[in-house]
Amino acid sequence: MHMKTFIRVLILSALAELSYAQENEIEKRLYLLPDVIFKTMETPPGFQSAYELKVRQPIDHSNPQKGYFYQKAYLSHKGFDQPMVYATEGYDCNRNVVYELTKLLNANQIMVEHRYFGESCPDSLDYDYLNLSQATADLHHIRELLRNLYPYKWISTGISKGGQTTLYYRYFYPSDVDVSVPYVAPLNLEAEDQRIYGFLDTIGTDECHAAIRALQIRLLQHRDAVLPLLKFYCAGAKLQFTYLTFEEAFEYTVLEYPFSFWQWGFDCSLIPSDTASLESALLHLLNVTDISFFSDRDITAFAPHYYQAATEMGYYGYRTEEFSGLLKALPLKPHPSAALTPGKMKVNFDPELASKAYHWLQTKGDRILYIYGGIDTWSATAVPPSEKVDALWFFLPGQGHGGARIRNMAPEEKEKLVSALKRWLDIDITATDSNPG
Repeated sequence: MHMKTFIRVLILSALAELSYAQENEIEKRLYLLPDVIFKTMETPPGFQSAYELKVRQPIDHSNPQKGYFYQKAYLSHKGFDQPMVYATEGYDCNRNVVYELTKLLNANQIMVEHRYFGESCPDSLDYDYLNLSQATADLHHIRELLRNLYPYKWISTGISKGGQTTLYYRYFYPSDVDVSVPYVAPLNLEAEDQRIYGFLDTIGTDECHAAIRALQIRLLQHRDAVLPLLKFYCAGAKLQFTYLTFEEAFEYTVLEYPFSFWQWGFDCSLIPSDTASLESALLHLLNVTDISFFSDRDITAFAPHYYQAATEMGYYGYRTEEFSGLLKALPLKPHPSAALTPGKMKVNFDPELASKAYHWLQTKGDRILYIYGGIDTWSATAVPPSEKVDALWFFLPGQGHGGARIRNMAPEEKEKLVSALKRWLDIDITATDSNPG
């Protein structure tokens, strides 16, 4: 064997042995953790091993006698001496997704499914225990379990409702992580946050506003022709409507259109004109706001989210005044709410927590990187920039809810973000890492 080939074989053999030793070590340590069941899973590229965890959580952290449930999490292990990115999901977790921040920091990652979503549910869903105090206590418990395994820097992050969870986790447990990076995370202050309406009135051009409104009015005016087409579509998609009637779902879809249009960053030039066929107008509507969002399937899937929105996280509603005489299933007053609570449960919104968190973030929320889309409707209720804290805000021009990411930042903004991370975490971030996929 050639000497260079021999050396290469030795190096590869040593690396394989080291990797096996690390994997063996992480599994030994996981076995010793209380409240944790784990199994191996497919390892994402760049990691040494990955595991699906089931963490035993009290239904009520203040009274464990209420019972327990198991919360799902995905752990991707790179090294005990590497940072840990803590992905605070707002919904369910169906697969192990590596966040761009994890790639940027060459970090480990723990991704946690939110309580009452997916597989992380008690046997009986008592919604009294679906609140931010309990949800962030879940995250704190996992942080405490892993504290000694990963003693280096911790960075929490989340997207949309997951970003809201990131913010509230930082509010309840400010010392758990070193830095927080919420993406497109609203902080709503009311059950029907009025700032949404102001945003929809001012974003885009007058011509675009007129085109959006004209499409809504046209579809409502021609409902007798639209509804049969829509029924055919829903039959093909196997959608059912018992929570809402079919006509209520149709009207909700039309009312939702402006919110979703800007949330997802659609192009105003794509809005069908009055001369386009009704079929093309309807197809455009469904491309922006699919009626499936108001079907039994999606309402059931998002029921815990709607409960949280209606009770303490806040949400939005739909203005109806301009559609007087055109709505037949939904009332003009009060405004229909976008929070479709489980079983049409009657709940009261308590603004106290949102108000306290808002004030804390404005005055004490240091080492937070806020990333928002410049045209995303949810930027209407963004945490506003404050000079009282050591934090940074990024509003990416022209980006909607899905495009507000580090990879889409201008080079100077990306450099500013990386510099802040280096300063706050006291770690090196290489130039190649600053372009995460």
